[in-house]
Order: sequence, then C-alpha cells, then structure tokens
Amino acid sequence: MKLFGKMLIMAAGFFITATDNAFSQVAQTPPMGWNSYNCFGSAVHEDEVKANADYVAKHLKKFGWQYVVVDFLWSYDNPVGSKIGNPYQMQLQDGSYVPWLTMDEWGRLVPHSHKFPSAFGGKGFKPLSDYVHGLGLKFGIHVMRGIPRQAVWSKSPVLGANGITADMIADTSSKCTWMNHMYGLDMSKPGAQEYLNSILKLYASWEVDFIKVDDIARPYHTAEVEGYEKAIEKSGRSMPLSISPGETALSATNHVKQHTSMWRMADDFWDNWEMILHMFNYAKSWEGTGAPGHWPDCDMIQIGKLSKRGPVGPERYSRFNEDELYTHMNFWCLYRSPLMLGGNLPENRALELKLFTNEEVLAVNQQGENPRQLYKKDGSMVWVSQVSGSKDMYIGLFNISDSAQEVAIAFADLKWKGVVKVRDLWKKTNLGEFKKKYTQKINAHGSVLLRLTLN
Repeated sequence: MKLFGKMLIMAAGFFITATDNAFSQVAQTPPMGWNSYNCFGSAVHEDEVKANADYVAKHLKKFGWQYVVVDFLWSYDNPVGSKIGNPYQMQLQDGSYVPWLTMDEWGRLVPHSHKFPSAFGGKGFKPLSDYVHGLGLKFGIHVMRGIPRQAVWSKSPVLGANGITADMIADTSSKCTWMNHMYGLDMSKPGAQEYLNSILKLYASWEVDFIKVDDIARPYHTAEVEGYEKAIEKSGRSMPLSISPGETALSATNHVKQHTSMWRMADDFWDNWEMILHMFNYAKSWEGTGAPGHWPDCDMIQIGKLSKRGPVGPERYSRFNEDELYTHMNFWCLYRSPLMLGGNLPENRALELKLFTNEEVLAVNQQGENPRQLYKKDGSMVWVSQVSGSKDMYIGLFNISDSAQEVAIAFADLKWKGVVKVRDLWKKTNLGEFKKKYTQKINAHGSVLLRLTLN
C-alpha cells in the first residue's frame, strides 16, 4: 500500500516504512552482468545468449556478476549470420508494416522464433529465462519505449482496458529519431497505463529480472518513466529499471532518482579514448547522485570481442590499449557505475578474464561510498571514495595526458595526518607506508587503484 510517496511493507509482523518506492529495494549495489548489444547488435541468437550465460556462470558469478540481458530488437527477424543492418520497418500502401515484428493479439512484442527457437508456440522468453536461472543467474531484456506502430495500424485491443485499442492510446507525434518501430504512449489517455501493465505482466510471466527501456531518457519522458515504474510494481516481480540513452537531463535528477534504478549519463559509449575523457566530465556533473537503489550509468564495459555483427565498426577486440583498459575498468568501478560487460565472453583472453575477476577491485564498485573527484589539473585526475564500514579510502590516480607523468595524492587533501599505508588493488600488494603524500609515475592514459589506511 502506498501512502504519500512512501510504501508500507509488512515484515515479521511489523510495518516498515520504506522511502521512495519499489526501486529503493532493488539494485542496492550497482548491477553487474552481461548485455548482448556491443557484440551482437540486434542480431543475437539464443545459442549465443546461452554461451555467454554459461561463461558468466563458470567464470564470473562467484565475483558478483549475475545479470544476462538480451538487448534490442528480439522481435525483429535477423537471419542467422546477418549483421545489425538497418532495422527499419517499411510502411506499405495499406498502412501495414514490413518486416512484421512478432506480436501477440494484445499488441505486445514477443521473441522471434528464428532467433529464439525456444520461444516457438507462444512460450516467449520463459524457456531462456529458465535456462539462465538454472545457472544461478538473473535474466533481463531491452525494450523500446511506447507501443508498436503495427499495433496502432491493426488496432490491437489493450489487455485489461475493455474497448480500448492501440490507436486510442498512441501519441503518433512522439517518435524515436533512430528507429521507426514504435510510437510513444499518451499517458493521459485511458488504457495507456493498462498497456504498460500488460507488457510487464507478460515479462513477469517470463520471470524477467531486469528491464532496460530505450528512447526514454533523452529527451526525458516523465510520464512514461512513471508508467513503467507503476507497471513494474503492479507486475508483482522485482525488476531494476534501467533507462537509456543519455544524455539524461540534469534537470531530471530528482525524478530519475525516485523512479528508476539506473540512468544513462551519456549517449552510447564505445572503445575510444576521447569518449572516456567525456565520460569523466559527465560523471563529475552527476557526482553525488548515486546511492543504493539508484545509479548514474556510464554505459557498458567496452572490453573483449566487440561488434561481431555491428553495430559500430568492424569485428574486433577492444581498441583500448592495456593502460586504457585498466583506466576504463578503474573509473567505472570507482564511480560505482553499473557494470554491464559488452564483449562476447567466450572469446575472452587471459587479460579480459583478469580484468573481470579481481575481487578487491570489484569491491570498490560494490562497497565504496560517496565517490567524488578530488582534483583535475595538469593532465591528471584523482577520484576518491570511502570504504564502507571503515575509515579507509579508495583512491584512483589517473594520468589523462598523452605522455607518462607522476600523479600524486596528498594526504592533507583527505584531512589526514600521520602515516598512511598504501595498497595496490590490482597487484593485491601493500606498497608501503608514506607520510604527507603518495606519488606514482603512470603511463599515458593509465591509472592505478589504491586503498589507503591511516595508521
């Protein structure tokens, strides 16, 4: 029962008042997992999802990685071996659409059985979800904001809204600028919330654990964000709500923190050093907004085998050099961004596995508190966060210049006096005890991640 923005939860015979909403009870730490987009675009197939899930279960689960997320256009027919292509529908003279997305009688998209054979016969994603759950992992999906244009054309009835059809709730002026499959929903219309309730009820029946809604954060669609939140709560299934793409407007800070679990700060991030530099700036703008239940999102981890079928550039291992790979991982962890791996995991080499399985580094992401920039000057940058339940500090020293240089942390900047023990988290080695400051020479675009203890 909700009262004045607070939820009363019955537990062990007592009423507990929880602030915010259902999202304050999920994503207590930044979600960690794998997403199909960066390696397969719109063309991922069921066997590839299973192969990546198998890898997570075998190699990564014990380190906290748990979500397996099928990204966009799972209802679109990509033949085996096809690339992302140009996923547009063509409208015919009679108003119908080609290709016809796989859709049920209620205007709800369902998985295409060419890509997901286990969905045949109306089973949806339940068999694949069962497979992922059988590995001890969680299953997630990507959806586009709104309602399919083909549902509007066919006047599909809305489940749970007697006499209302898709054309009566669509906002045909609200369109995605980069894909023409959907119209937005006019949430003021009777039946619009019922449509969202119906699709989340369907996802709950598939036992979906995570939902990523695209084309909703930029521009920020306030009413539809709230609509998805309400539908998730009504579904009866706990699902973190991720929204994309950025740049999410800073003016939406209070709303997005209350109504979502994670939100994109920037547009799609790829394996380009300039994009890392821009991400530092986005992160500074959103500094202080992350907390249990809601997290600013730097986007997916661009490490490993990327773009096997698009969507950006040729098939390749990440273009980041080794120093940049560590900087990428260090900053995402220190900032407490959600960690979603974007590469095809079965093709990981020893380096990728090493980057994803250091428990001391991952603890920075899962257990740090209040990440903040200490300073940025002269081609160097220092970010810090508090070690949960301790007076210790996590420290990231970043050389963002194009040549090697020394980067220092002055202990006075932490308001510390005395001897400080310094530990390198990647090397899992204590570097010694220091007074006043710690300095290290770092390669161009490189970084180090430290834990500091005041003796």
